[in-house]
Amino acid sequence: MVNDTTRADSTGVDLIFPFSDRSGNPYLDKDQSPLFLNEPSNVKREIIYNPVTNTYEFQSTIGDFTYRTPTVMSFEDFQKYQNESSVSDYWKERVKTTGESEGSRLIPKIYVGGEVFDKIFGSNTIDIRPQGSAEVSFGVASNRRDDPSLDVRQRRTTNFDFNEKIQMNVIAKIGDKIEFKANYNTESSFDFENTLKLKYEGKEDEIIKLIEAGNVSLPLNSTLITGSQSLFGVKTELQFGKTRVTAVFSQQQSETQNITVQGGAQQNEFQLTALDYEANKHFFLSQAFRDNYEQAIASLPVITSDINITKVEVWVTNIGAATQENRNIIAFTDLGEGEKQKIFNQYINPRPNGNIPSNKSNDLLARLDTARVRNINEVTNYLTGDPLGLGKNNYFVPGEDFVKLENARKLKESEYTINSKLGFISLNTSISPDQVLAVAVQYQIIGKDGVYQIGEFSDQGVAAPKSLVVKLLKSNSLNVKMPMWDLMMKNVYAIGAYQVQKQNFIFNILYSGDNQGVPTGYFMEGNDEVRGVPLIHVFDVDNLDNQLNPVPGGDGVFDFIDGAATTGGTFQSNNGRLFFTHLEPFGSYLRDSVFKDNPELADRYAYDSLYTMTKTAAEQYPDKNKFILEGYYSSSSGSDISLNALNVPQGSVKVTAGGSPLTENVDYTVDYTLGRVKIINEGVLNSGVPINVSLESNSMFNVQQKRMMGIHVDNEVNKDFRIGGTLMNLHERPLTQKVNYGDDPISNTIWGLDFSYGVESRWLTNLVNKLPGISSNQISKINVDGEFAQFIPGHSKAVGKTGTSYIDDFEGAKSSIDLKHIGSWFLASTPQGQTTDLFPEARPNTGLQYGMNRAKFAWYIIDPLFYDASGSLRPSNI
Repeated sequence: MVNDTTRADSTGVDLIFPFSDRSGNPYLDKDQSPLFLNEPSNVKREIIYNPVTNTYEFQSTIGDFTYRTPTVMSFEDFQKYQNESSVSDYWKERVKTTGESEGSRLIPKIYVGGEVFDKIFGSNTIDIRPQGSAEVSFGVASNRRDDPSLDVRQRRTTNFDFNEKIQMNVIAKIGDKIEFKANYNTESSFDFENTLKLKYEGKEDEIIKLIEAGNVSLPLNSTLITGSQSLFGVKTELQFGKTRVTAVFSQQQSETQNITVQGGAQQNEFQLTALDYEANKHFFLSQAFRDNYEQAIASLPVITSDINITKVEVWVTNIGAATQENRNIIAFTDLGEGEKQKIFNQYINPRPNGNIPSNKSNDLLARLDTARVRNINEVTNYLTGDPLGLGKNNYFVPGEDFVKLENARKLKESEYTINSKLGFISLNTSISPDQVLAVAVQYQIIGKDGVYQIGEFSDQGVAAPKSLVVKLLKSNSLNVKMPMWDLMMKNVYAIGAYQVQKQNFIFNILYSGDNQGVPTGYFMEGNDEVRGVPLIHVFDVDNLDNQLNPVPGGDGVFDFIDGAATTGGTFQSNNGRLFFTHLEPFGSYLRDSVFKDNPELADRYAYDSLYTMTKTAAEQYPDKNKFILEGYYSSSSGSDISLNALNVPQGSVKVTAGGSPLTENVDYTVDYTLGRVKIINEGVLNSGVPINVSLESNSMFNVQQKRMMGIHVDNEVNKDFRIGGTLMNLHERPLTQKVNYGDDPISNTIWGLDFSYGVESRWLTNLVNKLPGISSNQISKINVDGEFAQFIPGHSKAVGKTGTSYIDDFEGAKSSIDLKHIGSWFLASTPQGQTTDLFPEARPNTGLQYGMNRAKFAWYIIDPLFYDASGSLRPSNI
């Protein structure tokens, strides 16, 4: 027989974390740990007063069901419970209003007793509030180098690798008068991003109103003396009755800029010299196209050229990763040249009717074995041998007659621009001197049938890895005596602007080589057609009027004909390139055209070395580099004005329209972070008056120290009249006592007076109301402002009393070589440029014969162990 029984409930279970149930009496149930869950939302607690027993009952219900036995509290206990709850709720509310509890602060407030502390600092509290983050990484870097020449102990190096990232912002207050602010970030790029300021601010009845140290500013209401917003130093403000004195002693951390806008378009200046042409960027595709250039654009705006380029492939040295457009190429200098004087290799002969550039202009390709030329591994030996069967070698010189280029990169059409009428190419990016530029060209001639071609295209059946034969425009070996040097255009100048507008574009040519030293826009010598004539007309960039109609003598304004790089003209507006109509405007044009009847003047003015030498070599003739190209241009118009600066100091931007100051956030707004001003007053934009923006931009790199001292006194005579005075000095400290010309350290002083008078006038309102149709109840106001300032230039005493600057002190003109230093000894090369009788082996590509006549020299250092007196290894003859 089996008995079915239930197990008795056990009450002896011990929990690891025991808890007690609530009793239902809030006076007894104190606040529990937040780890315990709150009561469900359907549980309600009610307090019911029983007037019969004068007690309070606490009931807990779920809906209409009372799930807990009610508890009773006497009247006296309930009053005590209410008082304690009110006090607790009060302090909790106070903590919420302050935003944080004292226990959660990193540094709690410090209270300092005593009346002396309170009188000095305004209160008895010290409050320090740091914010930010700090990250520290610590490691060990060990490097082992298995170099047999090193000692075993020196092959392993171990160093600590320590790095920290700190971003900190501290605000500290001592009482109500002293405040300290610091902002520091170890990853900030520039010094001005880290700020530091200590400020003492006095009460209303104290003489000392303000003392600041650290990042300070000196804002002034004057338009003639603008003050500065980005300073680091000490600033004080004192008040003596109605007179307020502000003084500053600091280091200036900013630079002043001025931007002028006319008609909503920003005005910018540019200045170049004749030496500043754009090198290695613009190239003619053939000598014949170069010879036709001046004649084709002589009748601008009409282009008188009968060619039309239809297809081009451009190849350059690949300096990056391999691409799908890479091919091996063999580029020839004389390919496509039909004039004997323009063919570099004397063994290549022009063909009849070879004046039209093509692969058949000369006999170069016809006399070569094309199969061996296309073999990239054999072509050099083949061409430097006897490819033409002349019985001699080395008449095809690498780098001069041809260039072998493996894995050349084909440029995309977006990387260059072709002028299909004038036959030249403009690259978007200049190529370096050691890079190769080669092309294949296909074009037509108006009035003639057929298509002419120079070089080979990659889609014409020559499959890789066979090499393409193309036209060489620039070699990796520079030789200014070769005809190829003339293919690089030297009459294109970049003004440093994009999207240039024809309106408000001004260009002028000046000459600064006359005796008086002042640049002039004309020659003071020459015949009547040259002397006193504006240089822009002399150089044929001013022959038309505003409607592009020919005008004898020009109209004094540059002929802005857009599209120079694509169809022909004088300017390319999208990238700001200036094209002269002559190939060598400051060289052969002056010699052969302007001063052709006066060789003496031609020698004086012509800058021939600019076109016969590299820019570096031509720079060594400063007496010829006297032509200045300068002007103004307007960028795209609009209400936005770029300040060309980032993180502009707050309040440093001042805007005037026609000399009248504008009001920020009324007439214009400023984005100090991005450095932009937006004119929001349409009346200012539509008026057409010049808008001037002055600002301070933080110096990215403070190399030269600038000390700024200033004092400003303001006296309020009465509530309507105020008068002030300002005295400021800016002093620069040179890095060295020898200062280059143009970097002269200044010590400028400026002082001035200003006043303002403003009074309300009822009689002016009454006077205006007497006019017909006008009735106003507003009180009129009369404001009169005036300023005066004097600027006193000076220089730092560090450069002497008279201010000495050096054009060149010639310290580097002499260099010494110590012949006793064997580390500078090298085997001498065979002299070049000598007669072949003395050094016949100096001819190119002579092989091992090149060094046969060298003296047999050798030098070395004997180890000390061989000549040490005590050494056993020392030979007897040492």
